[in-house]
Amino acid sequence: MKKFSFLIVASLLFVGCDEHKPAQSSVSGDAAFQKLADDYLTGYLAWRPANGVALGYHQYDGKVTDLSKESLGKELGRLKDYDQKLTATDTTSLSAKAFYDFRILHSAIKNEIFTFEDMGTYDRNPMTYAGAVDISIYIKRDFAPLEDRVKSIIAIEKNAPNVFAAAKANLKDTLAKPYVETAIQIAQGTADFLNHDLKIALKDVKNDTLMKAFNAANKTAVDAINGYAAWLQKEKLPKANNKYAIGEASYKKMLLYSEGVTLSPEKILEIGLAELKKQQAVFNAAAKTINPNKKPIDVYHDLQKDHPTAEALIPDAKKNVEAIRKFLTDKSIVTMPANVNLKVTETPQYARATSTASNDDPGPFETKATEAFYYITPVDPKWTPQQKEDWLAQFDYYTTDNITIHEAYPGHYTQFLHLNASGATRIEKIFGSYAYIEGWAHYCEQMMADEGYGHNGDTVLAAKYRLAQTGDALLRLCRLCVSIKTHCQGMNLKDGTQFFMDNWYQGEKPSYQEALRGTFDPGYLFYTIGKLEILKLRDDYKKQEGANFSLKKFHDEVLNHGMPQIRLLREVMLKDSSTWKDAL
Repeated sequence: MKKFSFLIVASLLFVGCDEHKPAQSSVSGDAAFQKLADDYLTGYLAWRPANGVALGYHQYDGKVTDLSKESLGKELGRLKDYDQKLTATDTTSLSAKAFYDFRILHSAIKNEIFTFEDMGTYDRNPMTYAGAVDISIYIKRDFAPLEDRVKSIIAIEKNAPNVFAAAKANLKDTLAKPYVETAIQIAQGTADFLNHDLKIALKDVKNDTLMKAFNAANKTAVDAINGYAAWLQKEKLPKANNKYAIGEASYKKMLLYSEGVTLSPEKILEIGLAELKKQQAVFNAAAKTINPNKKPIDVYHDLQKDHPTAEALIPDAKKNVEAIRKFLTDKSIVTMPANVNLKVTETPQYARATSTASNDDPGPFETKATEAFYYITPVDPKWTPQQKEDWLAQFDYYTTDNITIHEAYPGHYTQFLHLNASGATRIEKIFGSYAYIEGWAHYCEQMMADEGYGHNGDTVLAAKYRLAQTGDALLRLCRLCVSIKTHCQGMNLKDGTQFFMDNWYQGEKPSYQEALRGTFDPGYLFYTIGKLEILKLRDDYKKQEGANFSLKKFHDEVLNHGMPQIRLLREVMLKDSSTWKDAL
């Protein structure tokens, strides 16, 4: 999944509005709005310095967020203050471009308030603190001399005891069991990373005084993280509950704020179940082409056996990255910038509890360390033989290509390259829609299969790619269904795991991981929603353009306007305003 700040959400005031609406104004005109936006961003990044570093703003290097109750209260108050200021803005005085940015910014603020109040990020989610001592960017990207980066690491690690003191003060007495268990895994993974990978990465630093300070700070951080994991294990896990559902009222807010979706969860589930049935039919037809004498599930399982060994997983994933990129250019599918810098490697240890494969790009304002990472989580040597086989079955050769399409070309990395090359504003580069970001990458999987990647007309080979592609589509559709069933209809983790096993056709280990993710990431339904929205936009754009339509033109347009709600993108790309609302 794309490592962006998924903060773009639809403002309550402006969702469903096709025209500017007047308001009691304290802000009027583009210049006044831009000043307000700049003031907000100054405070936003000052409180979230790690976000600033990730974006490429290195004046925030080594700084940390104050997570004390007092600090949290002040930041929530600041968010509400800017929400009110934007609500009072005279939007009729804004240019079309400024009004576009206005809605992105107002939505982002609404979402921040939602995460504080409805999602309980700081008082109900121990994972927030388990991953707070994240210094990985300082060793994986060479944006400053190594000794300077070590100084930043020291400053962050020295603050670790404050992070976990805040956690103990802020977290409610009883927490959701999946949250606690996952937080323990994340904390243990982070401690292991600091104790091993970090030390290896810094082995060439020759400044003995600096390294003495680092070793002391690192020990402080490791002890604090391990202490937090032990505290969760002893104090929180025994009394943890299974009350992780956010409830239908909050779920509706999430849909509305995040993507401007006004459909009820029940209606979206109905759409998802119908699409699940449709994709299962495509899946069955592809399996029949491969082997008409076997059941589709057995054909799929046979395909999954055609996977690399644990040792060859990462090397094999690298093989077709450039072949896929060449296919895009040869077939004129999307404009591909010439300068690329993508590294395929293992998911860092601390991130393996919640990731199968992911893309990690440099910030849009990064000027020095511009490499991107395509991460794949390897087999854990401690797993049982069946768990190892279940994990590798997700990486058969056809599915691995599909993952590469999603994470690298023409998915997330291509998305990033276009964002940087475009004329997107600062607001458009900082705040991104979950459905746009993940929906694009998921859409690319089906689009590439439709365009004939990988088989050169071989019918059986084409069916194998289609089987793998639809298999991944079934995963995202199961996410949609399990998300709604979990948070609105009382589905438990066990039944969620079974739903994945029954409808995704994978083993218990990956199915459990997916259902577990759904307990704390209800928004993972946006993979499918975004894909369906982009397919609908393509149909409408094709009707509009007629003979002037081309896939490359459409894709370039989709990628060149920031990372907006797709509903906002419809306003940019479609001339007929009567079609703007009809995103699904």
